[in-house]
Amino acid sequence: MLIKADKNKARLKRHVRVRKKISGTAERPRLNVYRSSKHIYAQLIDDASTLDKELRDQIENGGNVEAARKVGELIGRRAQAAGIKKVVFDRGGYLYHGRVQALADAAREAGLEF
Repeated sequence: MLIKADKNKARLKRHVRVRKKISGTAERPRLNVYRSSKHIYAQLIDDASTLDKELRDQIENGGNVEAARKVGELIGRRAQAAGIKKVVFDRGGYLYHGRVQALADAAREAGLEF
């Protein structure tokens, strides 16, 4: 399990480096992403995740690209309903690839700018 610990250690270093450069404001909140093996979470003013009541019945596996896409659409809709159009994207140290990229692309399609 040494490899997994090293991967997470590298992710945390990237996360700290990214957080030094970006910050959210009331006009432009931070869209934060957390990825686990079973689910993906996105936080804005309201939380959205694969465990959300609106998505729970639509998703079989919360740890895949399709689930990430649905979470991105949900967070985009909620942000639009709250009157938020611009956000700062915080990928949480994860590489911009796969599920993180799918969530970001879906949020952009739903109307968020970052």
